Amino acid sequence: MSSLADFQNEIYLNGLGDALPALPTDLTRLEELAGAKLSAQAHGYVAGSAGSEATARANRAAFDRWRIVPRMLRDVADRDLSVEVLGTAMPSPVLLAPVGVQSILHPDGELATARAAAAAGVTQIVSTAASYEIEKVAEAAGDGPRWYQLYWPKDRELAASFLARAKAAGYSALVVTLDTFTLAWRPRDLDQAYLPFLRGIGVANYYTDPVFQRAVGGPVTEENRDAALLHWVANFGNPSLTWDDLAWLRERWDGPIALKGIQHPDDARKAVDAGMDGVIVSNHGGRQVDGAIASLDALPAVADAVKGRAAVLFDSGIRTGSDVVKALALGADAVLIGRAYAYGLALGGEAGVRHVLRCLQADLELNMALSGLTRPSEIDLDVLVRDR
Repeated sequence: MSSLADFQNEIYLNGLGDALPALPTDLTRLEELAGAKLSAQAHGYVAGSAGSEATARANRAAFDRWRIVPRMLRDVADRDLSVEVLGTAMPSPVLLAPVGVQSILHPDGELATARAAAAAGVTQIVSTAASYEIEKVAEAAGDGPRWYQLYWPKDRELAASFLARAKAAGYSALVVTLDTFTLAWRPRDLDQAYLPFLRGIGVANYYTDPVFQRAVGGPVTEENRDAALLHWVANFGNPSLTWDDLAWLRERWDGPIALKGIQHPDDARKAVDAGMDGVIVSNHGGRQVDGAIASLDALPAVADAVKGRAAVLFDSGIRTGSDVVKALALGADAVLIGRAYAYGLALGGEAGVRHVLRCLQADLELNMALSGLTRPSEIDLDVLVRDR
């Protein structure tokens, strides 16, 4: 039976013909390589975080505070990493996080990512801030599983239009990002005076939306581009939203909804009480609040607060298979990867994203097997010890 770990054998066998992997198999090396290839503006936008970037550093450091305890002489010959999360079947508990403006990394942007994800059967979460409209990304994905991520705009009619378009294009679950109603103080972007949206990148879903077009007097052209940009600025985020507003959202989306950006157990409880189907423990990869709690440190309390009443997903800092094991052990049902596949896209387009997915999933399966684990359901706190 084939397994995700077969990628390891494929690499070694290809090496007999002197063929080496096009990209490193250590995914932590990709950021430096991408930095050498991308413009300073593009690399800073993806790699940068809020303020002193203390939160991004904390995200990675949190993983080192936990250690896996391998168990021996357990039959691990039959391994199955598949899971079902929010009604979506997955080959492993790994999804692609919503990363916007991907065309600054590669011309094909989200289209290349969609093709790579579909080929691997991995669920892609497509951002409202994508470089290509969600219909085109869906077309590129074909039958591949896909969820839609909403940046909830001020204009309720525009928000409803986004949801209707996503549903019509086959997005099965909705991810609502809560922590980015305004952009944080991000020195790498500020030092370059660079915000891609102001240059017409990452606004495709807005500019192609009928509600948005009606507000700016028709399809966006050179003649009304400035008005369109101002309208985008006025509508991107809504800092006045409260928990009471989730009822409006629930009425307009009949599929699963997960709230992204949850870091406090009380917020997780409120999400479940409001009828949400999942929470995503995330600090936006450190991009929003400088000095915030590491996402992994927030995970156990959130998972305990939910207690099986909703799916728990996790992002912010995942780079290796062992990272995935630790997140699952601390309460996640699945994880999202972001920067890792973004760097793969920058370095190799569709093939680069596929490489990242194959590396991470093979690493995960091997790490599990060598720890005496055959299925994600077997991973719990007994797998870990705190490294003091």
